Amino acid sequence: MRVRLYEENVNDRQLQQVVDCLKAGGVIIYPTDTVYAFGADMYNSKAIDKINRLKKLEQGQYAIICHDLSNLSDYTLQLPNNVFKMMRRALPGPYTFILKANAQVPKLFHSKRKTIGIRVPDNAIARAIVQALGNPLVSSSVVDHDDVVEYTTDPDLIWERFGDDIDMLVDGGYGDNQPSTVLDCSGDEIEVIREGKGDLSIL
Repeated sequence: MRVRLYEENVNDRQLQQVVDCLKAGGVIIYPTDTVYAFGADMYNSKAIDKINRLKKLEQGQYAIICHDLSNLSDYTLQLPNNVFKMMRRALPGPYTFILKANAQVPKLFHSKRKTIGIRVPDNAIARAIVQALGNPLVSSSVVDHDDVVEYTTDPDLIWERFGDDIDMLVDGGYGDNQPSTVLDCSGDEIEVIREGKGDLSIL
């Protein structure tokens, strides 16, 4: 199934179709402020396993998408003040913050280091899906294995490639071709894991 949503005015009926799909254990591809991503309800192990198979991933290579930072303590251990202030400055935005996960995060998808990537995308569609679902999405970028293009930006091409393998494509128009900047804040020092779309001036 394919649903077209617009950032400027997210249609409630179509949004509910997306949420129903996720609650039924479906895997979606949806837009973010960076690249298109696979998404699933973070509490549905079968849907997460399906993303693993689609991406040929090892367990644990995920971020979770939150609507805002208000429920951050539900999924992470207490943050140093400097990290929390940086996140408030940077989000919503094209950043993934790696933080220490607490016991509420399903062990199925956080790594042996007991960390979790947190994203709050600057994209109204992604945040509306999470808000309507009532809990974060597990998310992993849709990577193109083409020799020239790393990320497919055209939803028509994404549908052509993955339409038979996913439960829903949320078409939000052309995506970006730069992934998020990944900052590991789980140790004593903040470490840049990947420099992407997000500006490092927030550090």
